[in-house]
Amino acid sequence: MSEAQAITGEQSIARDLTAFQTNILTILAKEPMYGLAIKRELEEYYGAEVNHGRLYPNLDELVDLGLVEKSELDKRTNQYELTDDGYDAVLDGLTWSLSKIVTGDDRAAEMTDLVEDSY
Repeated sequence: MSEAQAITGEQSIARDLTAFQTNILTILAKEPMYGLAIKRELEEYYGAEVNHGRLYPNLDELVDLGLVEKSELDKRTNQYELTDDGYDAVLDGLTWSLSKIVTGDDRAAEMTDLVEDSY
């Protein structure tokens, strides 16, 4: 959550996103990617084909919301990169999820282990 949101108690736009859009932001938190690379990551996660007609309108909406920046790699390929607001949205979602999951020291230790094992 950005400092301004913390001060005003304003909710992050992340709470209005679909799970699919949140997954796109999470993928882009790793590094900027072109559309087909994002598609492959999503397909690996879902275990099913992701239709272009689903992916690109969602990417465009995330760009319109200021959560993702779109740039041209070449005439046919666009690159997508998480903005600071997009990163804040990812953190807001994680913070909310952890506030529901971590209910004691044992669960906190499990989450710490997950984080340590992920890198």
